Amino acid sequence: MENEKIRLNKYLSEQGICSRREADRLAEQGKILINGRRAEPGMRVSAADEIAVDGKVLERAKVRPVLIAVNKPAGVVCTTAEFPGEYNIVRMVNYPTRIYPIGRLDKDSEGLILMTNQGELVNDILKSSAEKEKEYVVRIHEAVTPEFIQRMGNGVFLPELKVTTKPCRIRQTGAREFTIILTQGLNRQIRRMCEALDCHVASLKRVRIMNIRLGNLPSGHYRNVTEAEFEEMVREF
Repeated sequence: MENEKIRLNKYLSEQGICSRREADRLAEQGKILINGRRAEPGMRVSAADEIAVDGKVLERAKVRPVLIAVNKPAGVVCTTAEFPGEYNIVRMVNYPTRIYPIGRLDKDSEGLILMTNQGELVNDILKSSAEKEKEYVVRIHEAVTPEFIQRMGNGVFLPELKVTTKPCRIRQTGAREFTIILTQGLNRQIRRMCEALDCHVASLKRVRIMNIRLGNLPSGHYRNVTEAEFEEMVREF
């Protein structure tokens, strides 16, 4: 983000101006000005600040757009906040610049989630996501029956939310496994749907968001969304 503050020496190092040690030395010598005032070692700056090094004003850095696909393991929470005993996705990915997840994938679930540093893109995806496809592979403890598939596909009444889910595409892929494609994003929707039909989720993995697929991306890893994938995705907005 343009206004994110980081340490001055890190900022100058990332911009290729000098090493962190040299940045501290220049600051101590009074050779760095921030918005016209003498910089101090350890102070924090952002791309929005005017920074002059040894009398030369630096060009303001442009924020490089980031959009990555992450394979979230179960047990990781999709939040930027830090809570005792929780391991969040920002810390797991450890990306070199500040990024944040687009939407949520509950702690007990795994699979595809997108992360970005582009606030407008987040808004566009979240505004349009209610009608966009998300695909999941689900295993339940009970046997998958034709009746279960039919009832899930037709929509399930969720008493705790007082809503009936929209019809969806669902296909049995194993004795206790199915794939399901939703165009709705209710809280813990698939788990609630299964519980309403007296079934319980053993594992749940999201494998697709719109045209972005998880593929063979290893758990806990990420990849850049390709330009072709991005262009196809934004056409759906």
